[in-house]
Amino acid sequence: MEALESSILEWKAAVVLAWFALFFLAERWKPAARERPEPALTAGERPLGAWQRVGRNLSLWLANVGLAPLIVIPLTLWASTHALDWRPDWWSGLTGLIIDLIILDCLIYWWHRANHEVQFLWRFHEVHHLDRFLDTSTALRFHFGEVLLSAAARAGVILLLGIPFFSVIVFEILVLLCALFQHSNLKLGAKTEHLLSRVIITPSIHWVHHHAIRRDTDSNYGTIFSFWDRIFGSSSKTERWPDMPIGVERTEERRFLHLLMRPFRGRRGSPAAENRISS
Repeated sequence: MEALESSILEWKAAVVLAWFALFFLAERWKPAARERPEPALTAGERPLGAWQRVGRNLSLWLANVGLAPLIVIPLTLWASTHALDWRPDWWSGLTGLIIDLIILDCLIYWWHRANHEVQFLWRFHEVHHLDRFLDTSTALRFHFGEVLLSAAARAGVILLLGIPFFSVIVFEILVLLCALFQHSNLKLGAKTEHLLSRVIITPSIHWVHHHAIRRDTDSNYGTIFSFWDRIFGSSSKTERWPDMPIGVERTEERRFLHLLMRPFRGRRGSPAAENRISS
């Protein structure tokens, strides 16, 4: 069993890295928007270039890589081996996998939404949104606190629903592949994007979620399927344009160490009142 799990995790890493490389190169070959240097935060400071931004995002990702074998994977394995055994026989095999994926995607929609509506969760999730431009590296940019909180929440779901470890890994792979795609700066044809958007989250949909306007940031919460936002009334009517401002209103990007410490600094008021302007 351990050998099988190790093999699955290795395949997961290989598939995700190949997908990342594909979109990282493709978005630079055919970009949808042109990135501009980030403005300096202090006097005498140089603007932050595109490669420095990517390096900062990858540094945040590397800070999380060590958490996977130490905490995230063991916690997921423990939850799957101690899960409640109540699932009927028909909820297994390929049918069970499809049901698990749909349920997990619905639950991650609500978890993502909670990260925007609950102040404590937003403190950590805000680090992801502070990126001033979107590309595939943004999909890997999360604060380690959010990674740990997400792992704990997912473990609870696995325990209650009895979700097999295999279903969790397949879902994680799909989430990562979709995240790299939807954060990418790859220019797609209008017809292609429209057709895809009826079923899955596309770059145009997710770029609006990163729009530095509160009403758009607090919308388009879907991860894989786009119909959850339509069902639960959280779709934005805003359409993406090439120079759409990305980030969080009234809050500037910070350097790596500032981003790591930001969630732990005392701040007053709700995330909406503190960081963004209602419009």
